[in-house]
Amino acid sequence: MYGLTEKQFRLFFERAERKKEITGTNLLVQLETRLDNVAYRLGFVNSRSQGRQLVQHNHLLVNGQKVNIPSYQVKTGDVVEVKDKSRKIQSISDSLAAVVRRGVPQWLELEKENLKGTVKNLPVRDDLTMPIQEQLIVELYSK
Repeated sequence: MYGLTEKQFRLFFERAERKKEITGTNLLVQLETRLDNVAYRLGFVNSRSQGRQLVQHNHLLVNGQKVNIPSYQVKTGDVVEVKDKSRKIQSISDSLAAVVRRGVPQWLELEKENLKGTVKNLPVRDDLTMPIQEQLIVELYSK
């Protein structure tokens, strides 16, 4: 779903396992707060792979600084916006028109007219509506 290789996914799992909270929830929160996924959730793109490309091609700013690393972890209070020069890209406009249908998660706030989104807080398990059984992932990777 998130477009990661096995090695990248294992690194995310190991990082989630080191934290004190529930490993499965930590893993999902880390995956959701990747910059390419946040671009998808805000509606700047129609898929996570498009989000990855948008980030790698320097179309996004985080707190006014350019970031071209798709795995960049956003934090509470971070502002993600489309660069001024990139606002004319047709696919971004089309994606924003479709965001009404898909909706923006509660943990994000979108300023549609400014092409800007803010991370209000980190997602909790209830905010993640995808049909993922994280317990099975934890069992598999804990071996």
